Amino acid sequence: MSTTHPPRSEKPSRMSQVVGSAQDTLLSLPGLDYLMIRILVLFLTGIGVVMAFSTSMTWSVAEGATVWSTALRQCLMVAIGLMLFWVALKVPMRVVRSLAPWLLGLTLILLIAVLIPGIGTGREEVGSQSWIPIGPVQLQPSEIAKVAIAVWGANHLAGHRHDLTTIKSPFVQYVLVAGAFFLLIIAQGDVGMALSFAAVVAFTLIFAGIKWGIVASFAVVALLGMIGLFLSGGFRSQRFHTYFDALTGNFENTQNEAFQTYQGYLSLADGSLGGVGLGQSRAKWFYLPEAKNDFVFAVIGEELGLWGGALVIILFALLGFFGLRTAVRASNQFQGLMAAALTMGVVSQAFVNIGYVVGALPVTGIQLPMISAGGTSAVITIGSMGLLASVARHEPEAVSAMQSYGRPMFDRLFFIGEPNEDGGAKGERGRGLGGNAKPRAVPVTARRSSSLRPGGEDVSSTGSGIVGQRPSRRSGHTRSSQRIRPSEPGSPDTFYRRR
Repeated sequence: MSTTHPPRSEKPSRMSQVVGSAQDTLLSLPGLDYLMIRILVLFLTGIGVVMAFSTSMTWSVAEGATVWSTALRQCLMVAIGLMLFWVALKVPMRVVRSLAPWLLGLTLILLIAVLIPGIGTGREEVGSQSWIPIGPVQLQPSEIAKVAIAVWGANHLAGHRHDLTTIKSPFVQYVLVAGAFFLLIIAQGDVGMALSFAAVVAFTLIFAGIKWGIVASFAVVALLGMIGLFLSGGFRSQRFHTYFDALTGNFENTQNEAFQTYQGYLSLADGSLGGVGLGQSRAKWFYLPEAKNDFVFAVIGEELGLWGGALVIILFALLGFFGLRTAVRASNQFQGLMAAALTMGVVSQAFVNIGYVVGALPVTGIQLPMISAGGTSAVITIGSMGLLASVARHEPEAVSAMQSYGRPMFDRLFFIGEPNEDGGAKGERGRGLGGNAKPRAVPVTARRSSSLRPGGEDVSSTGSGIVGQRPSRRSGHTRSSQRIRPSEPGSPDTFYRRR
């Protein structure tokens, strides 16, 4: 005898409706990306400062300095990076775009200078020459190169079709320039940084709309290069052997080539779920090489446990989400490309670092952004996040909200002026990240004001950028200097709806 069950209702439960409505309301808030990027950068930088105090004291004493010398130096670098973050927020986007070729040229000079004997220095044990000493500070040009190629690439590729058939094509020119920079970084002996640079280039091309077949061909070339490293011998080849041994649990050289990887595993195992306590790591007492730099995530896992490591992963994942969301919602293609490239450059580097610490990838030697104790890396990375936050500030919804309700407290405290919606950039047309973006939530007051010319003609559909529809500079549309105010407190103008 068969039993029949009443049909299930396809209507979502009340709880799911409430949660979905709250999520839509939260994500539609203007200025959310700008707020979240600042919060995430602050949290990651704060974790980096705390871990610098925890991991560097043993090495500071061993080098004959005071207990906190390395940590205080890292605090100074972070402070300089935060100053660059502030400067990036104050500089108009049109100025950033105009400075892109100059930044690229300066980076080229530095990449050549670091290879000149007597100017560049490096690590003799791995044969690298990647730093230029400037007083007590060591400048790493390859870190600057990642930001320079992202900003210049966004400027050079914005508004152009992905044509690779002629040397005059901006895409061909970009690949040639990026290839020259890549070879200069390889010549320094820093393969890990070269791969990180190549990732920024690859993401820039992908977001600019290059065909996937071309991306696949570049991936094949990269794979052949890794096979060449594996067969070439030397310490880089040993890293691949160590990686494959780790996959099978076969550690035969735990006191030699696999020592660092093995000690990283032990640190993570000691941390277990809750960690041994902040500052209580045993691995940092000269057991784990590069505990304050490359393998700082292992110390985080040891001291703060699985929860601490998961927190770091979640923070970087959120940075990737809001960074790409900023790129999709950007007012023009230049800003969108730059935001996407800078975001994925930092986030991909973070997950590669975490990946090789936990054994999912071969050791590359690149640092954990904003957390590892690195001078140039901290300054440049935090400064680049300032550019990302500036793009978020220039989102059309954020600009309209600031015109209607004033600047946020952060901007007023640090004397950051009201942004211009287009950032002084041209209204490019072209395919790229978010080229077919869905309509976004905008203030009703902003819709009534910004979609009309002074004469009353609707121009809301003119112009095109990387996302959405923006007015072209040629359209004659000008923004009124008068602030837009809601009609009355509590009026419908204070709510946001989808167009």
